[in-house]
Amino acid sequence: MTVDRAQVLHSAAALLTRRSTATMDEVARAAGISRATLHRQFAGRDALVRALEELGITECESALDRARLDEGPAADALRRLIREVESSAPLLAFLVTENQLFEGEQQHEGWAHLDSRIEALFRRGQETGEFRIDLTPAWLTEALYGLIGSGAWAVQDGRVAAKDFQFMIVELLLGGALRRVEP
Repeated sequence: MTVDRAQVLHSAAALLTRRSTATMDEVARAAGISRATLHRQFAGRDALVRALEELGITECESALDRARLDEGPAADALRRLIREVESSAPLLAFLVTENQLFEGEQQHEGWAHLDSRIEALFRRGQETGEFRIDLTPAWLTEALYGLIGSGAWAVQDGRVAAKDFQFMIVELLLGGALRRVEP
């Protein structure tokens, strides 16, 4: 039987996002494979988490490419980015909360590259007058990661309809939580 590594990783991310202390047995069960098969793929939890990180960075880079961040108004590029990253949102939700990935000096350089590309989008939006300038591009990037993760969890738990994922994130990030008073 051929094991689809990406499918195993996505199953692991979906489980670990909600139960970060899940055992390798539970990860194998969630992926529909045996523990032995899981261990042939990943020697232990650290190897699994590092493989999840590599997949997540690769998928996010691809989403950034597909979103064409340098084209058109920055707000439209942000909408495209959220649409393109949606399929990887559960994986990203796990990764941005996995402390192991951000401790010490061994942080994957892919994170800095992702951050710089997204920060450049927010900076461009600030320079064109689309986005507020009192919040730094770095903070807006972190807020975007947080909203993507929260959106993924809300959809996964059935508290929010999947069709609303993009709308909720864009509207909260760009519009804020303040109620608009119509004239």
